[in-house]
Amino acid sequence: MFTGLIEHLGTVIDVIHDEGGCTLIIADSAPILVDCHIGDSIAVNGACLTVIEFDKEEKGGWFKVWLANETLDRTDLGEREVGDQVNLERAMGAHVRFGGHFVQAHVDTTATIVDKKPDGDSLRMLFQLPEPTPERPSLLPSLIPKGYVAIDGTSLTLTSVDDANRTFGVMLITHTQEKITLPKKPIGAKVNIEADMVGKLVQKSVSAALDRLSDSGALRTLVQKEIHSSLVEKGLL
Repeated sequence: MFTGLIEHLGTVIDVIHDEGGCTLIIADSAPILVDCHIGDSIAVNGACLTVIEFDKEEKGGWFKVWLANETLDRTDLGEREVGDQVNLERAMGAHVRFGGHFVQAHVDTTATIVDKKPDGDSLRMLFQLPEPTPERPSLLPSLIPKGYVAIDGTSLTLTSVDDANRTFGVMLITHTQEKITLPKKPIGAKVNIEADMVGKLVQKSVSAALDRLSDSGALRTLVQKEIHSSLVEKGLL
């Protein structure tokens, strides 16, 4: 479990692709390796990855992670190149203050940056989700204004949601802009998106309940009663 509060920016120093996936080596990461062990989880641009090798001192502290094809398919990590910076966060400790929101670092999909513009000292950014498919339904039902979303692993508050255009927006204050990679990405670039898991659980629970009502005929009966009651109140029956 993570909080979405980025601890540090690391630098990609090696990328190795093969048929089974991809290996990344990320350097300049000493601050998050002080208590690292093999097998620990580190969120890299919002994707939970397992440390398979590391050195706390060489190259400013580096660690190696392996990405399965599922991860490459769901995220933008397969597009990272040597020299790219990435957002890093260690798994949340039970003893620390919980300042962001519950982030699993299980990326749902990517979105595309379609607009970015200053607003005072802040930066407004607008993103567009891909067309939904049966395999990957739309995330929009889980996104609400003033709700949470994790973008490249950063816990952010939604400022707008436009279902018709599949877009949503956020605002980055100056402090946030200085601590994450997102403001450096150009229009057209991809970002990793994880919808708030509480919203996803509520959505699935409500959908399942409505399906059960529909299958049993109870939903139809309830709707008929409401229609009848409304017509009676208006003197139409």
